[in-house]
Formats: sequence, structure tokens, C-alpha cells
Amino acid sequence: MYSEKVLEHFRNPRNVGVIEDADGVGTVGNPVCGDLMTMYIKVEDDRIVDIKFQTFGCGAAIATSSMATELAKGKTLEEALQITKQTVAEALGGLPPQKMHCSNLAADALKRAIADYLKKNGRVEDLKRLGLDNLPDEDEHDDHGELCPM
Repeated sequence: MYSEKVLEHFRNPRNVGVIEDADGVGTVGNPVCGDLMTMYIKVEDDRIVDIKFQTFGCGAAIATSSMATELAKGKTLEEALQITKQTVAEALGGLPPQKMHCSNLAADALKRAIADYLKKNGRVEDLKRLGLDNLPDEDEHDDHGELCPM
């Protein structure tokens, strides 16, 4: 069963859309279950001032994308990098175990968007310091063969 908060974020997702002139873009997907997420960020003074997402996936994937954007908006890049799959799931009042990989995708998309921003701005040292210099390629996934039952 889904919590009321998951259902609310699924029915009324926040921050849906595209930022055309995004400072950073992160895309992740799970080829086994078919979920695909892209996050777009605008950054000023190392703070996420705007964030949007597009998600193709189940209700949990949409809800976790929405919650991750809510958690990240207004945070510094370093604060936003502290958002984990557990943080997202807890903020939603929990997720069924078979849906935890959905919240993993949301946290990963955010990390990729931040890494993209740092790369575009030539901040290689920050990438290394923050542990974002060795993210797997977009087509490398750690999906553990998890299917995403609707």
C-alpha cells in the first residue's frame, strides 16, 4: 500500500516540466521496469533555485521525482547531494520494498544533474571532492533485476 503522501505526489506532482536553459540535466532509467527520469536544475551561487522533472514510469517513480525536487529546491549543491533514496522514501511516508528502486532513480537523477552542472562549469575538483567523478554511464544500471509492478 502507498502512503497518502505518495498518492498526493502522484496525483499532484510538483515541479513537472523542462527547464529549457537548464544549468544541469540528469537522466537515469531502469531498463527492467521501464522507468525513465530526467531532472533539470537552475543554479545561482551554488544553490538550486529551480528544478523540474519529467518521468515516464509508475506512480512511485512520479511521486519520488516530485518529492526529490521538493527536497532539493533552495538547497546548496552539497546539501542536495545529501538527498538519498532513504531520504526520499521517508519524506513520502515510506514505500513498499519493491518500489525502493524508484526513489533510487530520483536521487540518482539529481546527482547526475548536479554533476552535469559542475562539468559544464569546468569544476573538476568539485566533481572529485563530491564523489561525482565516477558515476556510471547512463546506460549502466544497478537495477538488481527488479521488476516494477504497477
